Amino acid sequence: MTLEMIGQLVGGIGLFLLGMQLMTAGLKQAAGRSLKQALEAATRSRLRGLLSGTLITAAVQSSSAVTVATLGFVNAGLLTLGQSIAVIYGCNIGTTMTGWLVALIGFKIKISAFALPMIGAGIALRTISKNGRMGHIGTAVAGFGLFFIGLDFLRASFDGLSENIPLDSIGHGPLALAIFVAAGFLLTFLMQASAAVMAIALSLVHTGSITLSAAAALVIGANVGTTTTALIAAIGATPNAKRISAAHVIFNLLTGAVGLIFLMLLAGWLDQLDASRFDLVSLLALFHTLFNLTGVAMIWPLTDRMEKMLNNRFRSLEENEARPRHLDKNIITTPSLAVEAMNQELARVSRHCTRLTKEALSAESASRDKIEAEAQGIYQLVGKIAEFNQELARQNLNPEISETLPISLRVARYFSEMARLSAALPEYYPQFDAIQDASVKNSLFEFKQAIIRLVDLAEIREDSSSQGYQTHQLMREVKGIYQQLKSLLLEQAVSGRMDNTESMSLLDAISQLQRLAEQAEKASSHWSSTLPVQDRSHLHKEPEHA
Repeated sequence: MTLEMIGQLVGGIGLFLLGMQLMTAGLKQAAGRSLKQALEAATRSRLRGLLSGTLITAAVQSSSAVTVATLGFVNAGLLTLGQSIAVIYGCNIGTTMTGWLVALIGFKIKISAFALPMIGAGIALRTISKNGRMGHIGTAVAGFGLFFIGLDFLRASFDGLSENIPLDSIGHGPLALAIFVAAGFLLTFLMQASAAVMAIALSLVHTGSITLSAAAALVIGANVGTTTTALIAAIGATPNAKRISAAHVIFNLLTGAVGLIFLMLLAGWLDQLDASRFDLVSLLALFHTLFNLTGVAMIWPLTDRMEKMLNNRFRSLEENEARPRHLDKNIITTPSLAVEAMNQELARVSRHCTRLTKEALSAESASRDKIEAEAQGIYQLVGKIAEFNQELARQNLNPEISETLPISLRVARYFSEMARLSAALPEYYPQFDAIQDASVKNSLFEFKQAIIRLVDLAEIREDSSSQGYQTHQLMREVKGIYQQLKSLLLEQAVSGRMDNTESMSLLDAISQLQRLAEQAEKASSHWSSTLPVQDRSHLHKEPEHA
């Protein structure tokens, strides 16, 4: 293999990847909100998710861009994990469009006749409208031209390759196919672009350098190789990102294994096809499409199980804390145990609320996303408690236990409201930071400290039977500080020392803080009534992160 051939190969791959990058970037920018709107259609059903993933990936020629957008929709709660998995399936089908572009255009038409004019036209559009939609379309058109120029260099570099590197000497058996699969995997890992490996496989078949079965093995390896991108992206990512990456890996590994088995069975027949009678390049593109379609057909019935499995993996701290630890349907028929379990769960909720409130009140160190995630965990846990409470209410209960159930729900609601108010506090951080007056700053600090003491005291503990009175006394102190701070803010506004908008915003903020304290005090006051006296047992505070 001469230096000229190596140069053509490296340059061809570089131009091909550059063209793909420009084409993808231009199409994504030109699509604008269309990508988002198309993905929104995936929320209607899993089948729509599959179709959306296929069509969008085929349009923008980037499965990674669609995967990132899908992840954003999952994290925002607009897509379920099951729907996002269907989009990932569609992405794999959509990537086969690259093979068809190469097979139907790249090797059928004289490339210089249209590629160079496309580059010129694209750059002209980009010059006329730099950041407008036409400019982005120009980038895509220029990228499209470079894509085919790179393909032309690839094809030229492989002409006569079989004379310099006899790839046929590797053999045609199962071991040889496994070697080509490994080569496809390695090339995809190194270039992080399965499309480039697909183009190489098509070029090798077109020039007769390798057999059709060997090229199909390269394609399988490239498909499996895309899992490395997903695995790298999952490092340090959110739980949802890890789940989507895991679904991508599972799909590609299963599809690759089954595809290789079928390829080993059909290799002899494929290699006997006459290149003069059959278009082997188009057959390879067809294999790539059928290979992915078969994978979807196989794994589609297993999607529900896979979704359930992935939901139980890669859990964040907040998600783990949102799972009940004490609620067990098996004890529903023993009401005294069921009530105790429910109150153990309420004790956990109170500890989560205490931590969340203290974090939210510490504006200098609080993370908005973390606070919201913790609040969501509390909402879910309160919801589970409510469901358990309703099931317990259907049992044959004695009057004393029946009376405790509405009180437990009331306490749970107070905790849920505490979480909601705490999650809303970050909205007021800029107003708190902007306070210049020393007296207002000191009063606000004193107010926050009093609320923290109240929330700490309201946390459910073993001595809960007496804490209701203590929190009631402390609430009177909190109300006194609140009235003083409120009067101070009104005085500042009237005297002109504080802008009216700023004072109204701060008054709203301290009103939220006051309501937060009230919810904590109410939860504490009602807690002592949640268990019948004779059934009450000590609540042992287990470690939260065991």
